[in-house]
Amino acid sequence: MRGAAPTDCSHSCLSDRLPSGPDPDRDWSRQAIELLLGDARRSADTHLIKPVFKGLPGISIYLKDESTHPTGSLKHRLARSLFLYGICNGRICPGTTLVEASSGSTAVSEAYFAHLLNLPFIAVMPRSTSDSKIAAIRQFGGTCHFVDHAAEVYAVAERLAAETGGHYLDQFTYAERATDWRGNNNIAQSIFDQMQAEADPVPEWLVMSAGTGGTSATIGRFIRYRNLTTRLCVVDVEGSAFYPAWKSGDMTVTTPGSRIEGIGRPRVEPSFIPGVIDHMIQVPDAASIAAARVLSERLFRRVGGSTGTNFFGLLLIAAQMLREGRTGALVSLICDSGDRYSGTYYDDAWLAGQGIDIAPWRERIEAFLDQGRDLCAA
Repeated sequence: MRGAAPTDCSHSCLSDRLPSGPDPDRDWSRQAIELLLGDARRSADTHLIKPVFKGLPGISIYLKDESTHPTGSLKHRLARSLFLYGICNGRICPGTTLVEASSGSTAVSEAYFAHLLNLPFIAVMPRSTSDSKIAAIRQFGGTCHFVDHAAEVYAVAERLAAETGGHYLDQFTYAERATDWRGNNNIAQSIFDQMQAEADPVPEWLVMSAGTGGTSATIGRFIRYRNLTTRLCVVDVEGSAFYPAWKSGDMTVTTPGSRIEGIGRPRVEPSFIPGVIDHMIQVPDAASIAAARVLSERLFRRVGGSTGTNFFGLLLIAAQMLREGRTGALVSLICDSGDRYSGTYYDDAWLAGQGIDIAPWRERIEAFLDQGRDLCAA
């Protein structure tokens, strides 16, 4: 009969029956995402601190304090995003071994989330990584695999993921895409929401350093998406490839690597998006560490070396604004706590061994903050 339904259920298009009953992997994924979203609700809005410096009239400085996350750093946001990205792409399932290449802070945060989801975790990192970060990774049940040179972490992490049948989280590739840069309470939206009731709600500049490049990509894209006049300055450190690549336009640049943990890379990472950056500054390591120490004393608690880099870059912009008679707000980040670096940046013997003299920079910074004396004057 014309239009009659076929009765042969062995026909090839009907031979694969729909699955019936619950899917354990999907059930696990739903539970895992709920745990991650619960963490996000509890920890997304970190404090925006406003220290006052007598030497900077008309310039308001704000510091987004990412050290208060449960794992103590800005990388907590990135790690959560990478886990959500991996789960939603079907790459993280029950029992998946997770592997990451890291200089420490991202691995600490990822170890925390792996522990939360009861998944094995391996961090591939340089031997020079601070002892406190190594201890934190192990405390969360993670395993540390050490390499002699920072440039080796990528290949080793990829190999370990293949050998274990696991998933390489690969922060340096996926940082710029795992976070929703248009909003969804990312760090950029959080900053601008917190600035709304301030005297200058739209900052002149937002200043930050780059590790993966993912956070600068998120912030730079958000600024453009919201059509804001704020400009983004990325500060880089000695031995890093980001600044020379941005300046020359050659993204194949390689360098020795950074002494400031968590920022600066020996190569230009895939998540570094130069097109969203308005300006870059290269900061000497001695200036970064001096700035971290001075800021720590003013905040009554220690901040890390990358925060010192951020703060010094912000002060350079403030100095130019003062010279030009301009006022406004500047925003930067407190990336992590300086307690993780008691054996390095806060150890005078370590500084001497590295040939780093912070005294001249410290004097300049303090004179600028207290008296407005030109930061660039000899």
